[in-house]
Amino acid sequence: MNDLIDEIFRVFSEYGSEEYLGERVSMTEHMLQSASAAEQDSAPPQLVAAALLHDYGHFIHEFPADAAEHGIDTQHEEAAHAFLSEHFGPEIAEPIRMHVAAKRYLCATDPSYLGELSPASVHSLHLQGGPYSAEEVVEFEMSPYARDAVRLRRYDDMGKVEGLETPDLEHYRPVLEAAMRS
Repeated sequence: MNDLIDEIFRVFSEYGSEEYLGERVSMTEHMLQSASAAEQDSAPPQLVAAALLHDYGHFIHEFPADAAEHGIDTQHEEAAHAFLSEHFGPEIAEPIRMHVAAKRYLCATDPSYLGELSPASVHSLHLQGGPYSAEEVVEFEMSPYARDAVRLRRYDDMGKVEGLETPDLEHYRPVLEAAMRS
């Protein structure tokens, strides 16, 4: 258990200082801010863990960091899911897999949501397929993890504040340990 968490934190240390895809925060700052937002919202520990790890796929996919600038959707959510689902239950892995789908869902169902997205997030939305169709909305809503994916998406959107103070990675070690035991 500790070996896996140490490895996850090592990967954060190695790649986390990179810019978060056109935002004014690093990858690690983004994920720590997302996890902090989940904690402040009194989210269950599994959703806090999902918020911390939701963009882990950006660290482990095979594409260059600037892939989006070249019109490539890295499907980072699928890369994260493939790795994390081997170690964590579906209550963590599924919202992570669905957090991009949740953005597409919210763009289709909440008229104000698209206007709240950062320019980088709007760009990635187009690469990811744009807002959902009516049929895709219904399919998304049928998932037992849809509500958690939407909550995770909201935490993701909050995690882009330059200079915001958050707890460090070690603060979340007990959350990840508990998530691995459940």
